[in-house]
Amino acid sequence: MIESSYLIPADTTFYQQEIKRSKFLTWITPIDSPASAKQWIQARRDEYPDARHVCWAYIAGSPNTSLKSMSDDGEPHGTAGKPMLNVLEHSDVGDILAVVVRYFGGIKLGTGGLVRAYSGSVSTAMQQAVLIKKVAKQNLKLQFPYSEEAQVRYLLKDEQGEVLAVQYSDAVQFQCQLPQNNIVMFKQRLGLSVVVLKPIDE
Repeated sequence: MIESSYLIPADTTFYQQEIKRSKFLTWITPIDSPASAKQWIQARRDEYPDARHVCWAYIAGSPNTSLKSMSDDGEPHGTAGKPMLNVLEHSDVGDILAVVVRYFGGIKLGTGGLVRAYSGSVSTAMQQAVLIKKVAKQNLKLQFPYSEEAQVRYLLKDEQGEVLAVQYSDAVQFQCQLPQNNIVMFKQRLGLSVVVLKPIDE
């Protein structure tokens, strides 16, 4: 399987603003699955149990993945989660979660004001976030004699690859993963006794 390269958050970014006495606490953070996003959201709920709303949006995968979700968490429909997700979708960043905790200040903002508050909070946090490139990787399946195992492991490590699974039978089989840019050099360095089987998931 070949993954495309794309930008992801390097770490968690926090931003806070106050609009008509309502406080908006915003986080941008990297996530690697819907499950990890939900855990992160729950942690904010636990941390701020007295907040009126905990709204969120995430993209779990590359920017064009279908693994996207959002929540208005009690705000009028379409005034929080959707504007937040729109900001993420237009940023071309993947593996990303935005959470906005709102403390209501007693003054209603109206639907337009809410949309601007939530989208603006996420936009500003995105401007402050440090982004890094997620390296595209490819999975390979290798087969070789037992005597070659140490050398194959060394070459994998040297080319920034990793072993995902090992099977021992008449020969050794590795399921491994390497940065896509290192595949050609890795194959050139392998001995003739190492067979590169059909890449996994192709």
